[in-house]
Amino acid sequence: MRDILNFLVERKEMKMTKIRGFELVSSYTNQDLLPKRETAHAAGYDLKVAERTVIAPGEIVLVPTGVKAYMQAGEVLYLYDRSSNPRKKGLVLINSVGVIDGDYYGNPGNEGHIFAQMKNITDQEVVLEVGERVVQAVFAPFLIADGDEADGVRTGGFGSTGH
Repeated sequence: MRDILNFLVERKEMKMTKIRGFELVSSYTNQDLLPKRETAHAAGYDLKVAERTVIAPGEIVLVPTGVKAYMQAGEVLYLYDRSSNPRKKGLVLINSVGVIDGDYYGNPGNEGHIFAQMKNITDQEVVLEVGERVVQAVFAPFLIADGDEADGVRTGGFGSTGH
């Protein structure tokens, strides 16, 4: 229960000082992992591989990025596959689009660590090295349907809001 209360206090404090962006999760110190846009007109921030990852043929792996994202109420972070991944690396973002909700940040389950759920679509092992760009992340607003009265509180990390 204490973790949940600390999480809620942290969320309230964050809303007062930060707008949107990325931070390293506490177990990583490599500042090069912080996402960047490569060009002035790019919508997406490139997320990088935080730990050397080996993916066997046909295997699905959660690739750690070492970062978490904060945003305002009414915003979401979408993860998209890099267009070169299937052709150059033989990888696909298996869930097509990853959805990072605002309340994922700082959650007691994993601090909000963002993972890319990648599948090796080749018949050979794929090795991802630290610092390789793996997915792109785009901040966006979202809308809520009339009559929506959701009032639950996230209590866990990756995949914790589903069954």
